[in-house]
Amino acid sequence: MPSFDHFTLFAALLFATSFLVSPTTQHRLSPTFYDETCPNVITIIREILQDALKFDPRMGASLIRLHFHDCFVNGCDGSVLLDNSFTIESEKDSSPNKNSLRGFEVIDRMKSELECVCPGTVSCADILTIAAEESVYLAGGPPWRNLLGRRDCLTTNKTHANSALPSPFETLDELKAKFSVVGLNKRRDLVALSGAHTFGRARCVGFSHRLFNFNGTGAPDPTLNTNFLEVLREICPQGGNQSVITDLDPTTPDAFDNAYFSNLEIGKGLLQSDQELLSTPGADTADIVNEFSSNTTAFFEAFVLSMIRMGNLSVLTGTEGEIRLNCRVVNGALTLSNDNSVSSI
Repeated sequence: MPSFDHFTLFAALLFATSFLVSPTTQHRLSPTFYDETCPNVITIIREILQDALKFDPRMGASLIRLHFHDCFVNGCDGSVLLDNSFTIESEKDSSPNKNSLRGFEVIDRMKSELECVCPGTVSCADILTIAAEESVYLAGGPPWRNLLGRRDCLTTNKTHANSALPSPFETLDELKAKFSVVGLNKRRDLVALSGAHTFGRARCVGFSHRLFNFNGTGAPDPTLNTNFLEVLREICPQGGNQSVITDLDPTTPDAFDNAYFSNLEIGKGLLQSDQELLSTPGADTADIVNEFSSNTTAFFEAFVLSMIRMGNLSVLTGTEGEIRLNCRVVNGALTLSNDNSVSSI
């Protein structure tokens, strides 16, 4: 559980985050949005997440990734949660998401419980936002107070998901461009949010290109620590199963800390997109990596501010969108059941 230092940091961050968003956004979103209509929303989400973590310690990292992949495509509107239907082409089937995103069943459980307690009140977009914060907190990271009041979208954008989401194969310039397009800072937000890779897992398909024939050179990625390279080659042998998973952070794989940045300093960034932050010649992000490696508080403060900024990207509020009753389906949509009969949700 968080220490006293976490709560000292929390108090400072509560003050700092009040200046993060525009007056217009602040007017629509509020940290007290559910205080009257669903006062136990955070407790309900936390308890379901705690239960899920007992059986799957990587679930917290998976839920942060879900939130990230939602916000980078048309904003934080719950679009990533929608299944295919007569009118929806699911973002789950986009190249970055297919057979990769996980945690949908946990979000379903949260939504189901909230519908019992506070029917038609809490949006799926807000559930994702809260679940991401709780995932960090329960792994030993900093707490923060989200601005809430998002509503759920009625559409998806699979094409945008294919192009907008940062990839583990990209260069630093490519990563910076994608952060800039959505309105995030291409240095500090990029480095801070990449720090979420301090816990969780990745499949061989995401990094095996670094192990044997990097960029067609016939040799491994020269930025890889040689001992780490041999470990990874055993986990992901040439021609082996690309679905095998390993820790993003080999030091403290299930804890939210700053070890990710210390790993980069010794060539133990698992993904190319991780190591690029430090090892790209002339990288203007290297000083931030070194700062976060030596100062946990600096990382935690930056991470919280960046998560709140990301969580406020292109949100729907007021009468925009809807509050979905089922996070997978737009309200009133026609769906096909297993026996091919048509039903309405």
